[in-house]
Amino acid sequence: MTHSVLLIEDSKEIYNLVNTSLSTPLIQLEWAANAKEASDKYTSNQYDLILIDIELPDGNGIEICNQILNKNPETSIFFLTAKDDLSEKVLGFSAGAEDYITKPFNGLELKARVEAKLKKLEILKQAKNEMKWKEIAINQATQEVSINMEGDNKDIDLTALEFKLLIYFAQRPYEVINRDTILNDIWGEDVHVYSRSVDTHVSKLRKKLAEASHLIESVHGAGYKFNPTTL
Repeated sequence: MTHSVLLIEDSKEIYNLVNTSLSTPLIQLEWAANAKEASDKYTSNQYDLILIDIELPDGNGIEICNQILNKNPETSIFFLTAKDDLSEKVLGFSAGAEDYITKPFNGLELKARVEAKLKKLEILKQAKNEMKWKEIAINQATQEVSINMEGDNKDIDLTALEFKLLIYFAQRPYEVINRDTILNDIWGEDVHVYSRSVDTHVSKLRKKLAEASHLIESVHGAGYKFNPTTL
């Protein structure tokens, strides 16, 4: 998996050092030489990790950190700066940074810290993509679904809509969801589909789930509930 990293730093020399340190097919490094360029990049792109200098010619790294995290709280941020005062470090971590690396830095250490963080992010993404219970395993990234039939796992093929509906239920285990809510969340409020259409699509999904069809339980007078057995 390739990870996107943004360096916000006005010094081309530092950029060259970072680029050399992080030179690997698994890391795609982009560079913004000032706050304006940085804003253009993180507004239109999503990065796994952003390295920020605190002192920029047209802005402050702490403020940029706050702006990025307000837009996307899941972004990982490291400060890469010459400011080594304790008060600056406290400000950096208080702003939401996960690491604080001071210049001059060792290229191998920088690479090790960045790769360690990216590895953790990859593990978290994989865990987030995979949902597993006793009866069923779902991989959101690959859109693969397998059901446990008497100890044997069997892959099942779902349409895009059936998979979307299954994920919708699986993300809300044990929650009773009424038909109108499902209809609006899956098809949208502006689409003219009758609430009973939900029953039709759930019925088709249950049929494909076979022995695991009990996972989607009908709640009389209310709607449906995804009711899996924990491992």
